[in-house]
Amino acid sequence: QVQIVESGGGLVQPGGSLRLSCDASGSVGNILSMTWYRQAPGKERELVASRTKFANTNYADSVKGRFTITRDDAKNTVYLQMNSLQPEDTGVYTCKMVGGIPFGDYWGQGTQVTVSS
Repeated sequence: QVQIVESGGGLVQPGGSLRLSCDASGSVGNILSMTWYRQAPGKERELVASRTKFANTNYADSVKGRFTITRDDAKNTVYLQMNSLQPEDTGVYTCKMVGGIPFGDYWGQGTQVTVSS
């Protein structure tokens, strides 16, 4: 079966940087898109950044210019480079893959990002 595993989260001071990784394994098949979401305590989940098979990207307005999503199709891996982190970026970051066999949406369990001094 498909397995999605995020890594790279942690505690960082305001202004710092982190790089998150999302690795897909198993019956991955044809990956159409990979997307990062985040959810802070007491808030709803929001889309952070996404990248499609055809290199289309989409970013939340709050992270434009600070976050960059890249994908390595050969490794079935997507990265989220996060710069100039702010306390408002704190939350659980979760990766979703569209694709796989059987075709569908596959979610990881998330990685915690905490931005605090």
